[in-house]
Amino acid sequence: MSRLVLEQEEVELTDISDNVLALSAARHMAERIGFTEVEQSLIATAVSELSTNAVRYGGGGVLILRHISNCKGEGIEVEAVDSGPGIADIDQALTDSYSTAQSLGLGLPGVRRIMDEFVIESSEECGTRCVARKWR
Repeated sequence: MSRLVLEQEEVELTDISDNVLALSAARHMAERIGFTEVEQSLIATAVSELSTNAVRYGGGGVLILRHISNCKGEGIEVEAVDSGPGIADIDQALTDSYSTAQSLGLGLPGVRRIMDEFVIESSEECGTRCVARKWR
């Protein structure tokens, strides 16, 4: 299904403090699209997870926010890209309670539950690219 990009914003992720910029940009874009405050908070939670992972595990990267539309409506697309070592086992990374960093292991599975669409591509050579969409 084709989609149009109505607005795009990029946030460089070089340090964990960049997470604040990513969250703020995501909340404002979600508000402009018309998501409720609860939905804005959920989207911000997903963005926080993706941007934190890009810095913590990928050594930094970029977060791209897009206001998108298709024949069914409007939404927000979040793309997080890093050039780190990649995810060895994506299925395992999407399993609740799995973590390589002694965390709760709820991040990526949580993003998948919060957002309507979620795709991960990862390789040792190219790093990791996560794309998540939430439709209104």
